[in-house]
Amino acid sequence: MRWCSPIVLAFLLLAAITVPADPAPAPEPAAVVSRIKRLPIQSTALAAVGYSKRLRALEIEFRNGAIYRYLDVPPKIYEALLDSGSKARFYDDNIRHKYRSLHVRPRAE
Repeated sequence: MRWCSPIVLAFLLLAAITVPADPAPAPEPAAVVSRIKRLPIQSTALAAVGYSKRLRALEIEFRNGAIYRYLDVPPKIYEALLDSGSKARFYDDNIRHKYRSLHVRPRAE
């Protein structure tokens, strides 16, 4: 019986594995359907905001057309956003990168 080096044996095993010529594409992520009513606001960057107490979700529509849903947001954050003097600054300081988000709609081209 002849012995093979571990490297040669590993190569032979990998060569024996068949890979389909055209693997199936990854499924598209499920689209987020928004039923949260958004209210227009005065802001340099934000166009409208809405909140769902049931979902604990904050939706923000930006002036560029993009819409994001922020998850597990307490109602007091939504209320503070509405009451803030600078909504864009409040968003940057208290919401952006602080809550997990879903992309509802991409920005307008």
